[in-house]
Amino acid sequence: MTEGIDDQKVHEWLIANVQDLQGPFTYERVAGGRSNLTFVATDAVGRKLIVRRPPLSHVIEKAHDMAREYRVIAALGSTPVPVPIARGLCLDRAVTGADFYVMDFVDGFVPHTEAEAASIDDRRGLSRNVIDVLGDLHDVEPRQVGLGDLGRGTDYVGRQLHRWQQAWELMKQRDLPAMDEVHRRLSAIVPPQQRIVIAHGDYRLGNMMVDADRITGLLDWELCTLGDPLADLGYLINNWADEGEHAEWSSAPTAIGGFASRTEMLDWYGDRTGLDLDDISYYRSFAYWRMGCIVEGVYARFLQGAYGTDHGENVSSFAEAVVRMSEAALEHAPTP
Repeated sequence: MTEGIDDQKVHEWLIANVQDLQGPFTYERVAGGRSNLTFVATDAVGRKLIVRRPPLSHVIEKAHDMAREYRVIAALGSTPVPVPIARGLCLDRAVTGADFYVMDFVDGFVPHTEAEAASIDDRRGLSRNVIDVLGDLHDVEPRQVGLGDLGRGTDYVGRQLHRWQQAWELMKQRDLPAMDEVHRRLSAIVPPQQRIVIAHGDYRLGNMMVDADRITGLLDWELCTLGDPLADLGYLINNWADEGEHAEWSSAPTAIGGFASRTEMLDWYGDRTGLDLDDISYYRSFAYWRMGCIVEGVYARFLQGAYGTDHGENVSSFAEAVVRMSEAALEHAPTP
């Protein structure tokens, strides 16, 4: 039995609910996911599907809502946003102990690291496509795709500051004064929100399936809600290292060179959307701070065994990353 998957019961569910499959199936855990668990299910003739489910324990219902994530992917299937085809949602926890959903496997690769970066000839074109896809997502009218009630939309940053500060207090494994100071500064002056959009919440190369200079699948929608477009942009820019730079969290494939610079990415997005980017440093601080809260939660769940025993992670690296992100957030935060 694959940890997190009841092979026989999931087999029966797939055969009953997804067309044109032939059992038996093999299941392989996908490395890299640090919240929900992702598996590749391969049938007897080589057809591949993706199965997503919550962690094995210490599940926060709102943070690991499979039905919500599935709903977003299914709704965006009719838009220019490249998402995998949604195939089915299982809310019967007797099948494998948790809700899960199934979507198509998308060909390509995920550029997690410099070693996995796109070829030199594709990097600049991919850079532009990253901005174009973000613009396409932010152009989607939520009500037209049935997502008008996905979130409140207004005062996104203010509500996120409140939500994640509460989560921080519950999950933190130590005191980090920088996190509290950043929260204080960000809460004091929140820029006016220019638009309400479908915000991905984790928009970076590590959540994109790529083929040459195009995104073939935008993945990991668990943080998606209606919100502020510049929150997505600030987060992307934090993860978009210029050549030779070091990212504060995880690897930075763009640091290898050949990709567009941060400045170019911002210019392209500004031209694409017409939004005022004068406060982008604020949004970068917010993105670092929020990710610090999220990663502290991941660190806590690792310590509690929520990801099982076969995760291959250096758990202490999560604690160190939160410290670096708190420092980066403080660097970009508004002056008191």
